[in-house]
Amino acid sequence: MLSVTPATLARTALASLLAMICLCLVWELWLAPLRPGGSWLVLKVLPLLAPLFGVLHARRYTMQWCSLLALAYLAEGVVRATTESGISRWLALFELIFALGLFFASALYARVTRQS
Repeated sequence: MLSVTPATLARTALASLLAMICLCLVWELWLAPLRPGGSWLVLKVLPLLAPLFGVLHARRYTMQWCSLLALAYLAEGVVRATTESGISRWLALFELIFALGLFFASALYARVTRQS
């Protein structure tokens, strides 16, 4: 059986969260915005900034609700990966991967660190 430490899960959650923040900014401002020059959809990065401090400090409560927040980005990634084409489809697949990483790492962190 694979044994994963809470520190590894916290680092994975942080890396996934930072990757999602960067991906959303680059996606909606430069690579494939809905409108040329960028779109207001870049504001979808704001909810990702809310748990940043708590994930950075590996706070269990933040990890719990961050796993729920990741589900919204997981849903967006699935929808956009199946409906868009070209570079947007690839960016949506990356968002899907990062959201899955954030979800599983934060949920497992909350489970591993719970009080018995």
